[in-house]
Amino acid sequence: MSLQLPQSFIDSICPCNGFNKDAFIEAHQKQPPVSIRLNPFKPMLLNFELNEIVPWSQHAYYLTERPNFTYDIPFQAGCYYVQEAGSMFIEHALKSCVDFSKTLCALDLCASPGGKSTLLNSLLNPESVLIANEVVKQRADTLALNLTKWGTNNIIVTNNDPSLFNQLKKTFDIILVDAPCSGSGLFRKQHDAINEWSLDNVNLCQQRQKRILSEIVDSLNEGGTLVYSTCSYSTEENEDIVDWLLTQFELENIKIPNEDSWNIVETQSTIHRAYGYRFYPDKTKSEGFFCALFKKTGEPINAFRKTKKPTFLEINTKEKLNLDTWIKDVSKHSITKFKEDYLLINPLILQFINQFPQLYYKKVGTTIGTKLKNDLVPHHDLALSIYISSQIQRIECSYDEIISFLKKDSLVISGNNGWNLVCYKELGLGWVKHLGNRINNYLPNEYRILK
Repeated sequence: MSLQLPQSFIDSICPCNGFNKDAFIEAHQKQPPVSIRLNPFKPMLLNFELNEIVPWSQHAYYLTERPNFTYDIPFQAGCYYVQEAGSMFIEHALKSCVDFSKTLCALDLCASPGGKSTLLNSLLNPESVLIANEVVKQRADTLALNLTKWGTNNIIVTNNDPSLFNQLKKTFDIILVDAPCSGSGLFRKQHDAINEWSLDNVNLCQQRQKRILSEIVDSLNEGGTLVYSTCSYSTEENEDIVDWLLTQFELENIKIPNEDSWNIVETQSTIHRAYGYRFYPDKTKSEGFFCALFKKTGEPINAFRKTKKPTFLEINTKEKLNLDTWIKDVSKHSITKFKEDYLLINPLILQFINQFPQLYYKKVGTTIGTKLKNDLVPHHDLALSIYISSQIQRIECSYDEIISFLKKDSLVISGNNGWNLVCYKELGLGWVKHLGNRINNYLPNEYRILK
């Protein structure tokens, strides 16, 4: 591996705190480490060995080599997420100042492909809600797919410009802004980004970051926590943004506990001497990353108000009990309907979607299925959900049979007539309908393995 870094880039980051030119360049001639974060809601079923732990994340590990994740069934079933280790520092940062036993409303503003959203969702309690937003439609599709694999129902995926959230005053207890940036922290993984890097692009990214942040601060609740992060080394996109935030808004910078053995560089901004945290590949087993943490001054308020005529209501008890063969402990859950779809949600989600109908919703909770005459057509969400009932018919498949299912090749598997959950070692992967003489595969095309 030989990677040539632009001299203009090296010169621009030489003044950065903790930067060691020779060690930095040498680190870029090595393969990046591979790390995963386990899904705490699903079984720990892995087909490879874990190496050392990622010290700042509870369920994260490095791997000795990179498997073929596309053909790994536990990956397809959402048992883990492949994520850059530095990004997982957000977990440690939030745990240092947020009480996750409380019912919280969190927003991941620039969320695709979903790594930080799945991380945040793993920290929240079941009564809380995570809104994961992505402005680009195609990327929002990917975000919804990855959060579906995670299996929980306390999530909403939206596809909106950040400016729309300015209307949601004092709504969120946590806002994560992993801002679009010049991407220099990912040069080892994304070689094309090297050719796209320039000082002009850095400055353009800074302006975009300021616009996004200015549109979102008003939606942070009093006493709420703001996380700002980038995968850039440039001071303009990191420490300078920290100073700008503290100058423009009533925010307090929070110092994050930092172990010396982690080799994370604690920096301070020029004007406010505020704390930020830098990851360099020659110091930490990660790619380039920056993170800073803020609290909004004031006492928290209850931002949600009951709408006079809510659009969405919980279904009645009788209708809910009709779903007990599909959902375990169905009486303990909230369920609403959108057109003919049953949605498994929690009360806070119900309040949110009634309070803010102006948002474009891509995914709300877990879609159970669609009512079709007297039958329920189960949704793919349900197949990957952690709430699925044990009463559902299942077909336990071999590895080769599951790969055929995921490729949507012809299937020859035995099972009872009707709807069957296709499983691998008890992990749900999708639905088939057994018609006696043939099997219909209901895997959505976006989940299909194309390689």
